[in-house]
Amino acid sequence: MVLRFNRKQLCIPYAVFLALFVIAPLFVIAYYAFTDGQGKISFENFTNFFLNTNTLGTLLYSFALAIVTTLVCLLIAYPTAYILARSNLKKKHVLLMLFVLPMWINFTLRITALKEILSALEGNISAYPFLNSVIGMSYDFLPFMILPLYTSLLKLDKSLLEAAADLGGNRLTVFLRVTLPLSVPGIISGVTMVLLPSMTNYVVLDMLYNSTYIMGSLIGSYFSAYDWNNGSMIALILLAIIFVVTLVTDRFSDKDTANRGAVL
Repeated sequence: MVLRFNRKQLCIPYAVFLALFVIAPLFVIAYYAFTDGQGKISFENFTNFFLNTNTLGTLLYSFALAIVTTLVCLLIAYPTAYILARSNLKKKHVLLMLFVLPMWINFTLRITALKEILSALEGNISAYPFLNSVIGMSYDFLPFMILPLYTSLLKLDKSLLEAAADLGGNRLTVFLRVTLPLSVPGIISGVTMVLLPSMTNYVVLDMLYNSTYIMGSLIGSYFSAYDWNNGSMIALILLAIIFVVTLVTDRFSDKDTANRGAVL
């Protein structure tokens, strides 16, 4: 007897995994977010988030840290990816791997090594908490910015660049009018992969002696204090923020792809 599977049946394992480990936890978070300690429906957790200056300050600090980290990664990654993608080096894949290689090492070991380097350079590492946090975040997330940019720049049609040069464009004009617009999908992917995780990665802050909370550490503090209701509400709000950012970047990417298709 031959067993035959159709496509719907092959989706069953994924549907089970999605229901158990994605949908069910979200329902649990939503339940605690909109109830009080006695299990009664309440919106007090929601109002407390926007009326509490500490939580709003944490949200703003998280945004500031994530935006600065993303900009630093972009400023470093774009020239690096551009040089690697446009160069004729035979070993450029090896150079690319050197940027990815730190990801194979344990995260704690990498940040510990970075902390020792910063301590040797600065002496008192706790004197520059925001700067050191940006350095640590950038060091951690830089490969996530380089890889999509490199892939996007590597796939550029060189005939378009040659045509722009034949029409009288210099290197700067060709870059601004052709290369940069065509690499926008890679930029959006890199920004999404760096911006969202850096808002919640509080391990870097803890290891680099930054006593300021960000959203991830704030949620952890509530759950550590067994205040699941406020912790769940903050997690739900952060999830909504991430969803909105992802939706905006996806729409921007789709619009850019449509515009480029119309031009070509």
